[in-house]
Amino acid sequence: MTTLAVQPRTEFVRPAEQTAPAPAEHRGLPRDGVRMLVGTRDGIEHVTFDRLPDQLNAGDLVVVNNSATMPWQVDARLDGAGEVVLHAATPLDDGSWVVELRSAPDASRAILDARVGDHLEVGALVVTLRAAYPFASSPTGYGNRLWRAGVDADLGAYLARAGRPISYGYLDHRYPLSDYQSVFATVPGSAEMPSAGRPFTPEVVTRLVAAGIGLAPVTLHTGVSSQEAGEGPQAERFEVPDATARQVNATRAAGGRVIAVGTTVTRALESAVARDGTVAGTTGWTERVVTRADPPRVVNGLITGWHDPQASHLLLVEAVAGEELTQAAYDAAVCEGYQWHEFGDSALLLP
Repeated sequence: MTTLAVQPRTEFVRPAEQTAPAPAEHRGLPRDGVRMLVGTRDGIEHVTFDRLPDQLNAGDLVVVNNSATMPWQVDARLDGAGEVVLHAATPLDDGSWVVELRSAPDASRAILDARVGDHLEVGALVVTLRAAYPFASSPTGYGNRLWRAGVDADLGAYLARAGRPISYGYLDHRYPLSDYQSVFATVPGSAEMPSAGRPFTPEVVTRLVAAGIGLAPVTLHTGVSSQEAGEGPQAERFEVPDATARQVNATRAAGGRVIAVGTTVTRALESAVARDGTVAGTTGWTERVVTRADPPRVVNGLITGWHDPQASHLLLVEAVAGEELTQAAYDAAVCEGYQWHEFGDSALLLP
């Protein structure tokens, strides 16, 4: 697995009890009732997500990810090792898949001692590990976390019938696929939920539009997001439509802000910037890693969830928000008991 050339500078310790164990609706909150930290040059404010339209200006553009989450977690049996959990990260153009093996029954840890040629029984299918993906060792220095795997039948069809949403050991129950979809989810393809968009509701969208704040979609199909410390992001499929590119360019020309909903949207938009600094309609695979050394050129605000220490996503947050604001936001989030991970609380960072 590719390691990062630079590391996040934001330092914090997240208490284990600050992991959201369930979707907001199962904790007695509406989707847009989760907390939202608003970080600006003027300081930190604590509101709820339904107040998002009050924090933005007419003429700003909110860019969302319309990728829908797939049921790509399934039980499997690894030769010589017994029961495991298989996470299908993404199908590749040659028909193989990127997969991750995790411990049964709750996928709480990565299995790093599998080898090339190992077989997994997935229902009536056989999945064969062909090579480490992307052909390098885990940053732990031991074993491989992701694999390129061959399948003797249609893995996608099997997952559609028998799979469930990818989840990890910190959740208190398994939740249905509908809980992993945002209101924008229309294009199937993400292994894990583009979770920054989850707190949006039709009411929040209506208030944004009524306030003169634009919305525009991109597509970025996420892989598995359980990166270890120091591990770089995978290549991911994305599309920035021509209409969205025009909206971004018009917003910037008029002096508005481009607010990306999540690291996925930031990565997609920044992968579509032309040499002249404008955004062009683009589709394909992106390996773009937004960092302090290679900062964003069009995104100047971010709606995001909360990331673990040393995660590669923090490099992108620092690049958009700046190191000082990012550190202040994380210090405040830890102090104020914000909830982490896909069903957790939110942040709006406007440097």
